[in-house]
Amino acid sequence: MHFRTAGDAILSAMLRTALLLLVFPFTSVVNAELPLFDAHLHYNENHAQEFTPQAIIRILQRNHISRALVTSRPPQLVQTLYERAPDRIIPFLGVYEQFADKQNWHRDTSVPARVASQLESGNWRGIGELHIFAENRHSPVLRQLVQLAMQQGLPLLMHTDPAVIDTIYEIGTGVSVIWAHAGAYPYPDLLADYLNRYPNLYIDLSVRNERIAPDGKLDEAWYELLIRFPDRFLVGVDTFSSEQWHKYGDTTRTIRSWLEQLPPDVAKQLAYHNARSILLPSKAN
Repeated sequence: MHFRTAGDAILSAMLRTALLLLVFPFTSVVNAELPLFDAHLHYNENHAQEFTPQAIIRILQRNHISRALVTSRPPQLVQTLYERAPDRIIPFLGVYEQFADKQNWHRDTSVPARVASQLESGNWRGIGELHIFAENRHSPVLRQLVQLAMQQGLPLLMHTDPAVIDTIYEIGTGVSVIWAHAGAYPYPDLLADYLNRYPNLYIDLSVRNERIAPDGKLDEAWYELLIRFPDRFLVGVDTFSSEQWHKYGDTTRTIRSWLEQLPPDVAKQLAYHNARSILLPSKAN
């Protein structure tokens, strides 16, 4: 093709670019602004010493986080976030008053009554995160919390292994469980087995980005798993330390990067809609 002037060449190039944009829109730019429902955040006492509630809300706004499941130690801290952004913060009742409780809560027989009392005040949407593993799965405290969650119609956020998931569903098949970090053994075949077993089991993918998309490329086995169960997965960052709050933007960009490698409808389910249907069922549609 010959052009009479440099201006004609520039105009032609601009037209070709416009046509390409119509056919192949900039998916990465669109997904960079895709709202996320972060289903795993912490705002603990040490975080509060560095980040005010207003600062946390600004981090969420800046990174297009439409909603966020947040738990805290002590549990009252998350209410300070909720009071400032009730349309953005989904408060989960943390069981731990201090760090040592993370290891010992399942032996503390006072926990169920305290949790039941705390649920009577505040706008709690669930209970957890609870750390417990196979050797302690028959804890009477765990049993009572599972029963309490069923009575209240609240999901449990569990940091645990497959044996505990089995035990929870032996206690009550109707309870909803969010399995944090894709479980202690985050293997696609194992997760598919458990999703088939328990229809009220959901999986949050926080801190598993390197497994899901090593070097940024979505792993084939994970791709097949997410396509097979598009309504059972949630995304999250997991701000287990203050450093994770500092790196929050980088982590959410990583999540969006592998989400955009999924079909758009599946990406939207994982990014937002699944968490919304589980945690805000009255607004699911």
